[in-house]
Amino acid sequence: MFHSSPTRWLAAFPALAAFAALATLSAAVAVAQPAPAKSAEAAAPTVLIYKSALEGYQPFADEKPIPWKEANETVYRRGGWQAYAKEASGGSGAGETESPKGTAAAPAAQPGHSMPMPAKKEKP
Repeated sequence: MFHSSPTRWLAAFPALAAFAALATLSAAVAVAQPAPAKSAEAAAPTVLIYKSALEGYQPFADEKPIPWKEANETVYRRGGWQAYAKEASGGSGAGETESPKGTAAAPAAQPGHSMPMPAKKEKP
């Protein structure tokens, strides 16, 4: 059903007529808004400062590794892997200087880790 007159066409579809009226009204309101007042601050352009993200970049520098025997000896003098484990757990070994291996105490057993042996059942 084609109507040559826009009023007949809009009368056939009232929702479309409301949408057309709303679009016309919003365009009229946008044109009727006053221009913003210019202030002294708005007149001066903002100065942009460029700072590169790569300004403090330092390329990777491969460090020369120490010989493995020397590394093992250093670990041994510091108390072995137990000293490093104690340091990582926040124990008292964090601030100590190098100590000989024999002075490191054995870790205490935790109470929940010991399991009693099951009772033996007597055979009838």
